[in-house]
Amino acid sequence: MILIDWIVLFGTLLAIVIYGTWKSRGSKDIEGYLLGDKSMPWWTVGISIMATQASAITFLSTPGQAYEDGMRFLQFYLGLPLAMIILSVTAVPLYHKLKVFTAYEYLETRFDVKTRSLAAFLFLMLRGLSVGITIYAPSLILSTILNWNINITTIIIGSLVMIYTVSGGTRAVSLTQKYQLTIVMGGMLLAGSIAFFRLPTDVSFGNVFTMAGEMGKLNLVNLSFDLSDRYNIWSGLIGGLFLFLSYFGTDQSQVGRYLGGKSITESRLGLLFNGLLKVPMQFIILYIGILVFVFYQFHQPPVFHNLTLKERAMQTEYADELAKLESDHDLLLKTKSKKL
Repeated sequence: MILIDWIVLFGTLLAIVIYGTWKSRGSKDIEGYLLGDKSMPWWTVGISIMATQASAITFLSTPGQAYEDGMRFLQFYLGLPLAMIILSVTAVPLYHKLKVFTAYEYLETRFDVKTRSLAAFLFLMLRGLSVGITIYAPSLILSTILNWNINITTIIIGSLVMIYTVSGGTRAVSLTQKYQLTIVMGGMLLAGSIAFFRLPTDVSFGNVFTMAGEMGKLNLVNLSFDLSDRYNIWSGLIGGLFLFLSYFGTDQSQVGRYLGGKSITESRLGLLFNGLLKVPMQFIILYIGILVFVFYQFHQPPVFHNLTLKERAMQTEYADELAKLESDHDLLLKTKSKKL
């Protein structure tokens, strides 16, 4: 890494933390901390919801999903717009009418405090595990790029997130996630653009679609009702619908976002905004994976993308075996290039 890389990396991290802490410094009570004083406009609510469910794992793994399995994963999200409409009609006015701070406060009103405590405990346990994995993914990438111990990068990322989250609560999270999502999506679009412009000059944008389609990667919709098929339009519309109803209707990480809306209308618009834009966003992320797939039809992919681990492996007794794998890999690429 050169100086400009260090400035961009740590400058962005520090700017997000400082901005989130400073903008949410006025939160002095429980309503301000958990609901952001109910001051969030609909676009902030919508982007925050999208950013909350689109963690680092999404941006690291989803292009790989398309690279390996094509675009059919997009069908998983077809039930999302329907779920957003149902929740806008049912859950949003109910939560606002009861003036709850969390989704689990409703359970105490509906049942008893034991039910609420159990649901809150399960949420904290599952969310804690989820956050751990979410932090681990970028920590792994940073540890590889910087050649640092992964424990150090995990502590750094976790500490930076805790600073503005603990100090500013929901408002800090919602405000900073707008810029985090912009930065990540901008980086992904840049990566996709680099992959496209490094293709041979006679390969047009339309040719990318044609090649990907002929190789079975543009399998957007599967109408067959097959219980053994993980992704088809029915699993998306039925299974996805109920999954998103439960996630956005009961998970505090999502409910807390639209409870912070200025009004019922703002919260509803935020949910609908998420429902309308999430599918196109996933299409873009998956298509970047397709671009990378086509890119590697003309350029030699490495046997191991993690160069740090490769260097370590070359210092072991498996060095000769690894060298043979790379030699066979080179031969396969030359054979494929002749056919193309």
